[in-house]
Amino acid sequence: MRVQSLTLAAASAALLAPTVPPATVQIRVQQAPAAWRHTPVTAAALLARARPCVQVSRGRYRTDVGRPADIRVCGTRDAVYWKADLDIDCDGRPGPRCNGDTDPAFSTATAFTQSDGRHLSAERVPYIVVPAASRIWDHRRHGIRGGSVAAVVYRDRVQYAVVGDIGPKGIIGEASYATAAGLGIRPDPQGGGVSSGVTYIVFKRSLARPVQSRSAAVTAGERLALKFMTGR
Repeated sequence: MRVQSLTLAAASAALLAPTVPPATVQIRVQQAPAAWRHTPVTAAALLARARPCVQVSRGRYRTDVGRPADIRVCGTRDAVYWKADLDIDCDGRPGPRCNGDTDPAFSTATAFTQSDGRHLSAERVPYIVVPAASRIWDHRRHGIRGGSVAAVVYRDRVQYAVVGDIGPKGIIGEASYATAAGLGIRPDPQGGGVSSGVTYIVFKRSLARPVQSRSAAVTAGERLALKFMTGR
């Protein structure tokens, strides 16, 4: 059962750039060396690196309402990660696949906006949903915010994405239509997604610019994934 993402009123009015602290790593497409494109980190390598868990959340999350609270958020110096299901988030600018007719829980807003101030398009932008800050876990304290870069892994596929929306405090495991499609997961907001087996790795103090650019997320993601693997 998909739980509709919660769009924070204040967040929808805030642009990404002004909220980025000085320590944030801002990566633009033109600044990234072409070599990163030719040395991608494999899904198997990322899964192996994310297998040990040093828990950073104070509690655990549910994947859906009524499910056991058994999902931990783990962390290293460079990233936080969790393993959960993938529910389809179709929120944001409406399109032919994500709208009020295709998704009964559809919202025209996302918690974070793109560079021109418009809400993200779930059909076009690979993004993930993080739980609202709570006593369980506050993503902001770990350098995670709108536009942070993520690697989403399912089976043998890696989809680089950004943090684009905020969900309920006690639920975890949701990503946009575009993220699911990139992983080979059925992206239908009604009946799509998968019940388990998805790993979400979010890189601390990172930022893809512009946030709506797939190539920016990939360029930054490949570089940060290698850093996550090597610790350098």
